[in-house]
Amino acid sequence: MAFQAEKGDRMETDNEQEHEPIDAEEVFDLIRNINDPEHPLTLEQLHVAQLRHISVDHINSHISVVFTPTIPHCSMATLIGLCIRVQLLRCLPARFKVDISVEEGTHQSEKSVNKQLNDKERVAAAMENSHLVEVVNQCLARTVDKINT
Repeated sequence: MAFQAEKGDRMETDNEQEHEPIDAEEVFDLIRNINDPEHPLTLEQLHVAQLRHISVDHINSHISVVFTPTIPHCSMATLIGLCIRVQLLRCLPARFKVDISVEEGTHQSEKSVNKQLNDKERVAAAMENSHLVEVVNQCLARTVDKINT
């Protein structure tokens, strides 16, 4: 399974012996400029995404991103998490398992949101909804522009 590497035009495969290390700062750079679906601000500006809530485990090829909704009853929490997941799926090597979750105690439905965000079938079904894909792409548009500049 091949993908286009983010840095340069080199093609990589999951079977390569040498993997370029990815750190929490690089992951943060990929999500910091995602637009909030309701506000004209980024996830970084709203303190929804923070570097200290990102961990990378190279041994197990695992990345964990915890985000903090702006309010405990934020109706956009699942959409924000979906935007983070889609951005990371599009940009990171396929070898990484990515977990996205709401910071504990910051949302009234955190268990439900976390379950939805980490269920492959639910994410796949969400991404089959053309309207939802359009909204996600709008949230990611600025992020893509920032990464490419």
